[in-house]
Amino acid sequence: MTQVLSGIVPGIIDAHIHQWDPFTTPREASRLAPLYRRAPRVFERLTPVLVRQPERELILTAEHVARPYLPADYAADAAGAVEAVGVPVEAAVHVECGWHHPDQSEETAWLDALPFGTAGHPGLAAIVGNADPRDPDFASVLDAHARASDRFRGIRFMTTWHPDRGVKNWIDEEGVMTSAAFLRGFAALAERGLTYDAYVYSHQLPEVVVLAKEYPDTTIVLDHYAPPVGYCGPMGRSTGRTDADRADLLARWKDDISQLAGSCPNVVAKHSGLAFPTLGHQQPGIGREQLAKRVAPLVEHTTEVFGEDRLVFGSNYPMDKAIATYGTVLGALADLLAPYGPDLLRKVFHDNARAVYRL
Repeated sequence: MTQVLSGIVPGIIDAHIHQWDPFTTPREASRLAPLYRRAPRVFERLTPVLVRQPERELILTAEHVARPYLPADYAADAAGAVEAVGVPVEAAVHVECGWHHPDQSEETAWLDALPFGTAGHPGLAAIVGNADPRDPDFASVLDAHARASDRFRGIRFMTTWHPDRGVKNWIDEEGVMTSAAFLRGFAALAERGLTYDAYVYSHQLPEVVVLAKEYPDTTIVLDHYAPPVGYCGPMGRSTGRTDADRADLLARWKDDISQLAGSCPNVVAKHSGLAFPTLGHQQPGIGREQLAKRVAPLVEHTTEVFGEDRLVFGSNYPMDKAIATYGTVLGALADLLAPYGPDLLRKVFHDNARAVYRL
């Protein structure tokens, strides 16, 4: 047991988790979840036939997406925080995760009713919903989210697009965040003082710069380091195949993340997705020291260019669960950040999330 956060952080705020139940709510996995439940081992063997390459590499195993992941499941995983860093998880921020129904505010209402905070388990501090700024009814959707829960704080609209067709795209065209319709519609979010979680791949970072400069008073939260897909290992059909490819990915990512941090003070970065398979992690069960060594360039560069007041922690659980335990993810990050001092640790793991999401 290590006490790296003990006496420094009053309680961890996890600014990026997901909850789902593919049997009772409309999810991408809802169609295949009943098959997985009946024969999980057979399903895993047939995954290459049943699941496309982009989805296979995103999840690695159906175990964590084809089964419910609810407050008790998260609490059981997050309990590993005490052993890993000496401090419990106090509360979490839920970030939208694929509600497959036209009315996206239904997910917010569903989340608001989940039994968080019972039996000493982490509470639900805030909800980040989904809405498309290009939608003519975007403002009405935002208001519907707000009516659904007083914990609603902002939206995430995933715009990840990659030229490698073997990599998971969450949108069917590139350049969405800089389109006239998106930039025009975004005004409704800015007017309401809501946050925007940006999930893009590393080559799309210039789009975040455009958006952040267009709306300099709106807090934009960059998810998962804007993952340089394939940095930790080959992905898709041709991404990150060689050491030279991966070195080029890292170099370009460093340049673009530095430009974003330096020119857009309204952007906050999440230390999240350390064990996200999208980075190129493909082997489960990675250890704390090994994970820290692998992602150190991402963690350290992000920390140095954003500074202690513009960083928050997110576990990205259960998406990272296929690769590492909660304690491993949390411990690896805490170990990497410890040399920056107690003030940074307290801000990253507690204070900044309270400020960013108005908890």
